[in-house]
Amino acid sequence: MGYTNWSSDAYKHLKKTYSKKSRAGIFKHTASRTLADELNPFGLTFRESRDSAAHPNSLAIGVFLDVTGSMGRIPEHLIRHKLGALMNTMIDHGIDDPQIMFSAIGDHISDRCPLQVGQFESGTDELNEGLAKIFIEGGGGGQCMESYLMSWLIAGRHTSIDCFEKRGAKGFLFTIGDEKSWDELSPEWLKAVMGYKQADKLNAKDLLAEAQRMYHVFHIHVNETGYKDNPEVIGYWKDLLGERALILDDHNSLAELIASTVAVVNGIDLAKLTKGFDAKTAGSVNNALVNISPVSHSKKDSGIITL
Repeated sequence: MGYTNWSSDAYKHLKKTYSKKSRAGIFKHTASRTLADELNPFGLTFRESRDSAAHPNSLAIGVFLDVTGSMGRIPEHLIRHKLGALMNTMIDHGIDDPQIMFSAIGDHISDRCPLQVGQFESGTDELNEGLAKIFIEGGGGGQCMESYLMSWLIAGRHTSIDCFEKRGAKGFLFTIGDEKSWDELSPEWLKAVMGYKQADKLNAKDLLAEAQRMYHVFHIHVNETGYKDNPEVIGYWKDLLGERALILDDHNSLAELIASTVAVVNGIDLAKLTKGFDAKTAGSVNNALVNISPVSHSKKDSGIITL
């Protein structure tokens, strides 16, 4: 996947068509309340991010969107307004070959479709179609817990990415939400949803460590819902991820925050980067990334990162 190219002009055309469509008109599987076959994790082997003639330096970026009730507006906002900001910000700042895998998580305890896994894509149509296939279930269990650990399972055990395997450069993994993560996945769930023949209980910290071997792992806490400034939720993520727990005070700046994070970690000056944003967006991004530093890596170090 990821062999086609991004076009700002093509996205501008798509945005015009979206202005005339309802959410149901864009997200067909949300309207029918069905899981797209292409996003079904049952029997999943690997999602691949590969180099190609069009993208010789592919960079794998997983974006796992919380599609429970409090977060369901974000995929719609991204596709209607912000895919251009996401892609153009990276490309304009030297991230020439980003490949984004849009996926979705919910609550694996209570939701019917708690995990949806996309493909790594680079082209305008493919990115739009991949995002539009997501079923915004609008569930969640109301316990201040969602299943973000599923993204670490997918990244650590079910992706194969050339940036890491060929160049020793980690990809990026973002979860977006407003709650804490459940701390384990049961053997029964792994068999029923993932199709594992045999399974042991998996815990969140082990899955996170596996994902961190190949990815810079971030969580973006959308600080606008009933969990705004919640010390329990924010403390959970700070304890788990440290500076890579990002607090975002305006969901409208999500695309710019993701793109800026990738760019800053790759050495782009944050102040210089955010000069191109409007004042409100720049403020949100600067606040979220105040403690993030660039990293260096060696092609010989198999992805071991030095802060």
